[in-house]
Amino acid sequence: MRNKFELASSGNASTSDVILPEGIEVQYALWNFDKGGYLQDLLHDLKYNRLTGIGTDMGKALANQFRKHHTVDPGSTILLPVPLHPAKFRKRGYNQAFYIALGMKKIMGIPIVKPADVIRIKNTKTQTGFSLEKRRENINKAFEIRNPEAITGKTCIIVDDVFTTGATTFELAGELINVGAGKIMITTVAQA
Repeated sequence: MRNKFELASSGNASTSDVILPEGIEVQYALWNFDKGGYLQDLLHDLKYNRLTGIGTDMGKALANQFRKHHTVDPGSTILLPVPLHPAKFRKRGYNQAFYIALGMKKIMGIPIVKPADVIRIKNTKTQTGFSLEKRRENINKAFEIRNPEAITGKTCIIVDDVFTTGATTFELAGELINVGAGKIMITTVAQA
């Protein structure tokens, strides 16, 4: 199945072909990831320096652009920040994807799934520098749906900071599909 990968840059959407797994309708990124650039610095501050307001602001920008290209019904849609493993959450103190989702919620009026409903059960190593195959192996069976009723029949918008190979979001999407999710959409601040 061929879908479009969409990249909005400075408010203008451009598309290029990408192959998405069956069941994923769209993968949408707001900006290109610029290694060594300002965006990388902002994402690093969000992820490691507790500057969560950056995530909320990025989520608002992401939602504003996403809405220009996709229509969703807030009553049958949920936002799902990619879960962190509890050990990583305790160490960091927060989930950066949650703050991006929070910004999206403020613009779109879509609820965020409760953290206990979808959890990360595998404490994976950071994926940075891994090949696609190593990423898939690292993330395999990492997520568990604890409350299928929160997912079944819903349009699920997976939210994360950076989309690289898709290994993480595709693995999560597979679990959502297994419990009967409706449409699956992936949104990220950046595409590496």
